[in-house]
Amino acid sequence: MTRSATSHRPSTVNKPPETLLLPCLLDGGAYDTAADEIVGAGERPTVERIRAHLGTGSPNTVTRWLETWWQGLGQRLHAQQARLAVPAAPDAVAALAAEWWALALESARISADEDLAADRAALQDERDGLHRDREAFGSEAAVLREQAETAAHAERVASTQAAELQRLVSRLEGQIGELSQQREAALARAVEAEAVRQAVEQRLQEHQEAAQAERESLANHVRTVEDRAHAEVDRARQEGKELKNQLAAVKKAHAEAEKSLGQRAEAATSKAMAAEREAGIQRARADALDDQLGKLRDLPVALEAALRRNEGPSKAKTARGKRPIRGSGKPPKVPNVPAER
Repeated sequence: MTRSATSHRPSTVNKPPETLLLPCLLDGGAYDTAADEIVGAGERPTVERIRAHLGTGSPNTVTRWLETWWQGLGQRLHAQQARLAVPAAPDAVAALAAEWWALALESARISADEDLAADRAALQDERDGLHRDREAFGSEAAVLREQAETAAHAERVASTQAAELQRLVSRLEGQIGELSQQREAALARAVEAEAVRQAVEQRLQEHQEAAQAERESLANHVRTVEDRAHAEVDRARQEGKELKNQLAAVKKAHAEAEKSLGQRAEAATSKAMAAEREAGIQRARADALDDQLGKLRDLPVALEAALRRNEGPSKAKTARGKRPIRGSGKPPKVPNVPAER
C-alpha cells in the first residue's frame, strides 16, 4: 500500500480521545480504516495507537481486528500491485520490480510479525495488570471488611464505655451531693474552730504576758548570779596564781632532789661495777680450786687400783702353800696412803 492510496482520508493520529465522536460499538471497517490512516501517517499500527486514534475499543477486540488487518494486508497489496502494474514493461524492469516488491512484502511481514508480538506482549501485560489490580482490589476489599469489622467492634466498645461512663457520671453526681453536705458540715466545724482559736489566742496572750514577767525576773536573777560568778572567778584566778607559785617552788625542790639522787645513783653504779669485777675474780679462783679438788678426789682411787695390781701376783704364790680358812671372808688389808693435796 502506498501513501497516495490513503491520502484522501483525513489523518487523526495523536488526536486526543475526547475529540473523536465515535460510538462504543465499531465494526471491522473502522479498525481497518484506523490502521490504514496510521500507516498513511508514517507510523506502525499498534493496539494503543488504534485505541488512541479511535478513542474507544477494548484491547482484546483491537488485537483481534489488528491480526485480521495484518492477514489481509498481503491480498490488498497484491491487488494494489495489479492496479499499478505497467503493461508492456521490459522483462528486466519487471523482474527487478518483482524482486523489489517481494523484498517489500517480506519486510512488511517481518515488521507485522514484530508488531503483532509486541501487541500480544502488551496485551498480556495488560491482562497481568488487570489480574494484579483484581487481586489488589480483593486485598483492599478484605482490608476494608476487616476495618469495617474493627470499626463495628470499636463502636460496640464505645457504646459499652459510654454506658459505663453514664453510670460513672451518676455515681459522681451522688458523690458530689454527699461532698456538698460534708462541705457544709466542715464549714460549721470551721466556724466552731475559729471561735475556739480566738479563745486559745486570748489564753496565749495571757500566758505570753505572764511569761514576759517571769522572763524579766529570771533576767534579774541571771545578772545577780553572773556578778557573783565573776567575783568567784576573780578569787579563783588569785588562788591560781598562788598555786602556780607554790608549784614552781615544788618543781625547783624536786629538780634539786632528782639531781642529788642522780649523783647517788652514779656512785652506787660505780660501786656495783667494782663489786661485780671482784666477784668475777673470786668466781675464777673458785673454779680453779674446784678443778684441783676434783683431781685430788680421783687420786685415792687410782692408788688403790695400783696396789691391787701389785698384790695380785703375791697372793697367787701364797695360795699354793697355804689353804685358806673356810668361813673367813675378810678382805685383805690395804695400807693407808695419805691423799696428796
